[in-house]
Amino acid sequence: MNKMQFHIEINVPKEKVWDTLWRDETFREWAGLIDPGTYLVGELKEGNEVQFISANGYGVTSLVAKLIEGEYLLFQHQADTQDSGEREREKEWTGGEESYSLSEKDGVTTLTVVFDIPPEQEEYFAANYPKALARLKALAERSE
Repeated sequence: MNKMQFHIEINVPKEKVWDTLWRDETFREWAGLIDPGTYLVGELKEGNEVQFISANGYGVTSLVAKLIEGEYLLFQHQADTQDSGEREREKEWTGGEESYSLSEKDGVTTLTVVFDIPPEQEEYFAANYPKALARLKALAERSE
């Protein structure tokens, strides 16, 4: 796997960015630009397993390896799935990590996302992840 990293500055406090990242309604809006229909199943709590599932039923089961509420979240991808998480499939993402780090200065939050990616997905993510982060920024700043 290769590693990708993205940054974006969002003009709201980090608590608002965190909420926008992980609240079901807004998560679906920004993550859906990467993989249509994506939603999260499970509770974001350190030590828990969660599933990211897309509209086609493919997904990833991930361990919440580290969680500092409002500041940092690390997922370790445990299994690639299909049938809405019911069965395993080829191990495209298995073994990878994905982290979200937030830092704030003067009411502006910098979000840094770092993740392992299968080489054949790199071009797609390079084109689409910035669009997803732009949507996240718009959603977070919308009510400010």
